[in-house]
Amino acid sequence: MANAHIEEVVGEFVNLKRSGSNRKGLCPFHDEKTPSFMVSPAKGIYKCFGCSKGGNSIQFLMELEKMTFVESVRYLAKKFNIQLEETEGDNENYEEEKKHRDSLTIVNQFAEEYFSKQLTEEQEGKSIGLSYFRERGYREATIKKFGLGYAPKDRKSFLKEAESKQYKSEFLRELGLVTAKGNDFFNGRVMFTIHNLTGKPIAFAGRILETNKKAPKYLNSPESSLYNKRKTLYGMFQAKNAIRKEQNCILVEGYTDVISLHQNGIENVVASSGTALTSEQLRLIKRFSPNLTILYDGDSAGIKAAMRGMDIALEEDLNAKIALLPEKEDPDSFVKRVGFEKFNEYIAENSKDFILFKLDLYLEEAKDDPIKKSALIREIIESIAKIRDRIKRSTYIQQASRLLGTHEDILNKEINKIIRDAINRKKRFDERQSQRDSDSGFQSSPRQDGARPTSDHIIDQGDPLGNPIDTPWPEEYVDYEQQEENNYYEKKELKDRPKKQQRTFESSDIYQERDLARIIITNGDDIIKDPEGNMTVVEYIYSSIVDVIEYFDNKIYKDIIIEATERQEKGESISSDHFTNHSNPEIQKIAIDLISTPHTYAAWDDKGVHLVNQPSPDKNYIDDAFQAIARFKYRKAKRILETLEKKIQEALEVDDQEKINQLLIAYKQLQAEKIKLAEHRGIVIG
Repeated sequence: MANAHIEEVVGEFVNLKRSGSNRKGLCPFHDEKTPSFMVSPAKGIYKCFGCSKGGNSIQFLMELEKMTFVESVRYLAKKFNIQLEETEGDNENYEEEKKHRDSLTIVNQFAEEYFSKQLTEEQEGKSIGLSYFRERGYREATIKKFGLGYAPKDRKSFLKEAESKQYKSEFLRELGLVTAKGNDFFNGRVMFTIHNLTGKPIAFAGRILETNKKAPKYLNSPESSLYNKRKTLYGMFQAKNAIRKEQNCILVEGYTDVISLHQNGIENVVASSGTALTSEQLRLIKRFSPNLTILYDGDSAGIKAAMRGMDIALEEDLNAKIALLPEKEDPDSFVKRVGFEKFNEYIAENSKDFILFKLDLYLEEAKDDPIKKSALIREIIESIAKIRDRIKRSTYIQQASRLLGTHEDILNKEINKIIRDAINRKKRFDERQSQRDSDSGFQSSPRQDGARPTSDHIIDQGDPLGNPIDTPWPEEYVDYEQQEENNYYEKKELKDRPKKQQRTFESSDIYQERDLARIIITNGDDIIKDPEGNMTVVEYIYSSIVDVIEYFDNKIYKDIIIEATERQEKGESISSDHFTNHSNPEIQKIAIDLISTPHTYAAWDDKGVHLVNQPSPDKNYIDDAFQAIARFKYRKAKRILETLEKKIQEALEVDDQEKINQLLIAYKQLQAEKIKLAEHRGIVIG
């Protein structure tokens, strides 16, 4: 189950595109512009070559959605219609494993069911809440799909029901369902359930229906370990498949806008969840599509919000456009008035990039007024300066130059100045923060997402004086380049070692040990044909290195080879699945690293094209094994010979003739073995 249809599991959360036999997308675990996140359906694993996260379907759900192991298994079982038989022992393990957030999820599920029941079964809810939703035209299926409900006016109603079901009061308070004084937080309001990407309720929003100037129109759940409003978009669970299919996301302002558009067939729509639009929310959209249409009301508040959202979208490298609705219209009223087709036509005809949008907004007002026109130019170049991609930024500069009648060089220099000022502000902030950390004795920790900043520089044209700028981008502008696999993990192991060990590490045999472990994980059970009798890859490798296996520098690689040998002796299979799902997390991580690669080769066999002069890369294990063993034993022989030379020198110094003779015999035999191995190095054995 751990490896079952991993592309379908990951595809629920990340927009994946075919890359040879694999799938590629933007990593959901760290912010990146260039996709470095790979999914291998054949191997049943995912791997990010930017932040080094990797694992199987279960680990993906545990890491991204913070599910427990048991929750992940149950989620996969439900998704793929697999019947689980849970014994009493399983339930005991579940109770032991269940953590704080699991209890909160259960409480929220109860709350969603409670509000729904109040809406559809109780008289107060039907007469007030259900009437309101029906007046808006919501059908029963829509009400159920979005988890709509009603909170009674009685300020103790929900609390009494929760206590009767023995839900803990501390969980009710933490989730904001009950106040510190013991009253229901939501009362006399229609309820909107906020779901995470897997469809679980994580928070609620309540809309008041009575006219009350002292009470807010909407109340939202407080943040909790389940709910971070900066990272949550309302309707994303219902919209994600449509966003992926349409390759565009429509962003609106309100809950009812999302529901109305969805019911009218426009399903690729979301709204910010009780907060102003954030970078984290836009990164969530980007995981499913790089294209965004901001659809806000045409009043002054809507225009201001749209412009702010556009600037953040540019910073996050989204292809964003703005469409303002006609005056006194919102998405809900507009789609009901004109219908599905006319609505889509309007959006297509009225969506503009930020330059055209600002030109339409301000140019008529500016006309020939040089002060107002310069203010308009300033508005546009400040937006352009937020774009990280050089080519895209250059294209917008050319467009702005043409439409504004301003020389391109002037725009370039002004944009460089804006970026340079931002960099300087960031530097000053970092220096102050570093000084504060130093004064308080606090040591800043490295990036937790594992991403590696590059030395990318500001645009090529230079600073306003024409001088080249070689200052690195501030953190918010950093572009994370994809790390090549070659030697990366070995370098990381070197970096993680104490400095006094790093100089000697380069002379170790970690590359060869790693290669042997890789071949065993990928092809351990495969057969090597030999005139003296066929043997498996595991048998061949182990029998060839058994005399020097104790000289391994890396214990994990040695453990992998020994375990594979022991499994085969017991008649158990050797497969990559066994190691990528290993109970030892170190072995599991190394196994995923070993079988992952940022590169892929085309599935030529599917197209009727076959390699003639050599086997395909995944079938080349025999030659791989021969060469890896030759390289490994050659390196070991060389190192042992160096040790013997030192011992011979020591014996000569004390004139121990017997020991000298023994060492010379060993040295001569090993030297002959080294020469023999050297002859085989670099020779392809068929």
